[in-house]
Amino acid sequence: MEITGIELRRIAMPLVAPFRTSFGTETSRDVLLVRVVTPEAEGWGECVAMSEPLYSSEYVDAAADVLRRFLIPALPRDLDPQAVGPALAPFKGHRMAKAALEAAVLDASLRITGESFARYLGATRDRVPCGVSVGIMGSVAELLDTVGAYVEEGYVRVKLKIGPGWDVTPVRAVRERFGEELLLQVDANAAYTLADARHLARLDDFDLLLIEQPLADDDLVQHARLARSIRTPICLDESIESAAHAAAAVSLGACSVVNIKPGRVGGYLEARRIHDLCRAHGVVVWCGGMLETGIGRAGNVALAALPGFTLPGDTSASRRYFHTDVTPPFELDGGHLDVPDGPGLGVDPVPDILDEVTTATEWIRL
Repeated sequence: MEITGIELRRIAMPLVAPFRTSFGTETSRDVLLVRVVTPEAEGWGECVAMSEPLYSSEYVDAAADVLRRFLIPALPRDLDPQAVGPALAPFKGHRMAKAALEAAVLDASLRITGESFARYLGATRDRVPCGVSVGIMGSVAELLDTVGAYVEEGYVRVKLKIGPGWDVTPVRAVRERFGEELLLQVDANAAYTLADARHLARLDDFDLLLIEQPLADDDLVQHARLARSIRTPICLDESIESAAHAAAAVSLGACSVVNIKPGRVGGYLEARRIHDLCRAHGVVVWCGGMLETGIGRAGNVALAALPGFTLPGDTSASRRYFHTDVTPPFELDGGHLDVPDGPGLGVDPVPDILDEVTTATEWIRL
């Protein structure tokens, strides 16, 4: 496949409501999109980096800069998607930027061959169960109303963001209101330390699916120690940036569940490698989210249809985050989303909507 040029496009996407985690609050998404153009087709990728380096060391301005100065110039003019990773490997880190570029190349390539993302990755289902992530609220009453609305919409699993001072009480309230039949899990985004182990063990009473990333992202050993002192399964998110990280975590006993986010691990091909590794070792995986638009959501839904994804992911409907998505919206149907089956991602940006939310574009010729 010959690439003639690549567009970097920044868009501004206001959220329907503020989304608060243990590390900050988002009210809008500053999204970097990558469009790969070939003589036969074009492909899209979405960079999931945030505006500030809070979730990880990456942020949108840095992603645009490294793509412009290093990653895009490193691509051979003629390539296939499998060659993107090796071409970018000399540059350390910047996995979210790399993932967006690889996704755009893969989308263009699959559009040329007429194959869908789902088929290419090895999906075995045509629809996937959906969970929803609920941010830290101002009060327990507000939290219960919010969770209730999502349960009414049909989401089959609820994830609560937690942090010091907002953990046992809200979790107890949700469990008491909605009962044991609600699939419930929590996400700490690395807000605790091992000194909090006895406190975190209080969550064992609520029959949670898992506690996600309770400790620092760079400390697998401490997670392994925590796993031996609480009954709730530990899931790792920020700690897992590659299949090698996943292998280390599994061998140490640091987790029994892995949240796979394609952007965090450098792309959908590495995400598939993590899926395969975890499945071979009996480790449960599910697909996380980074408040993606329909472009990123399409790829995530395809990934979540692989056989090892046995827990509902954060692949919520478009309206969970945006009043108007840049693609035709993903709609919840019986707690599930349909897996796109068209060529490539199977979705296209709506030109008028895309133009309306665009804040900047840059064309880079190879």
